[in-house]
Amino acid sequence: MMEKKVDLSVNIAGLGLKNPVIAASGTFGFGREYSAFFDLSMLGGIAVKGLTLKPRKGNPPPRIAETPAGILNSVGLQNPGVHAFIKDEIPFLRRYDTAIIANASGNTVEEYEEMVRILSDADVDAIELNLSCPNVKEGCMVFGSTASGIEQVVSRVRKSCKKPLIVKLTPNVTDISELARAAEAAGADAVSLINTLLGMAIDAKTRRPVLGNITGGLSGPAVKPIALRMVYEVSRAIKIPVIGMGGITTGTDVAEFLLAGASAVMIGTAGFVNPYAWVEAIDGLEQYMAENGFSSVSELIGGLIV
Repeated sequence: MMEKKVDLSVNIAGLGLKNPVIAASGTFGFGREYSAFFDLSMLGGIAVKGLTLKPRKGNPPPRIAETPAGILNSVGLQNPGVHAFIKDEIPFLRRYDTAIIANASGNTVEEYEEMVRILSDADVDAIELNLSCPNVKEGCMVFGSTASGIEQVVSRVRKSCKKPLIVKLTPNVTDISELARAAEAAGADAVSLINTLLGMAIDAKTRRPVLGNITGGLSGPAVKPIALRMVYEVSRAIKIPVIGMGGITTGTDVAEFLLAGASAVMIGTAGFVNPYAWVEAIDGLEQYMAENGFSSVSELIGGLIV
């Protein structure tokens, strides 16, 4: 008699995923490069590269700097624009059995509204509202760093949003739970956190910043303890689902975020070190559950013993 496999499926505000592991926005492009390494259908979902109304060149180089336990990036939302994404990238992604989450950015409330209207009529499964990119001077951080700013944008886009709406939160604030409550009150279906922590690197020999933009967003294993703490706090402050991210590398890391209160996770920076990070994390989570007597992911979510 074959041993029954564990149930990895999750549901995020009506968005069904075969497993809780999503490729994080900004680290996976549109999936083309990683499709050479593994079948993208193995993923629960793909949050595509941050999109804007018009094509964007991004910040001046250098845009990536390695740190002792992660990377700093200041890419600045380089992307081909939302219309090129719909025309060229969605048909490619639809070859695979995985959820497509479009990440939308804007410089004004009106741009966010237009982005959501366009994406609501496109063949995507959910929209992740990027209110937290630390490498863009306009838009994201202007709205995403205050509860009133989040409430303003989310309440406006909610009126035209026909897809599950995920709001991505910044950790570069005093109280992230306050932002999560504002997103929930304004109509968000879920929140995702954390985006990168603002940092910088200096070359002591040249006495110059390493990054062309001077500062950038820190991601990777170094941010995991902060991300876990914030996911734990936010999951207890709101009733809508939380998608956790920040330094996740292994299946055990995934389990920790689920125990802290996340209903799903996103993995990003780990893929730069190991292009199989996502599928190995899925396998690792399955092994963890089998070894510890869990039959479904739902049993793990919020299961931290305190």
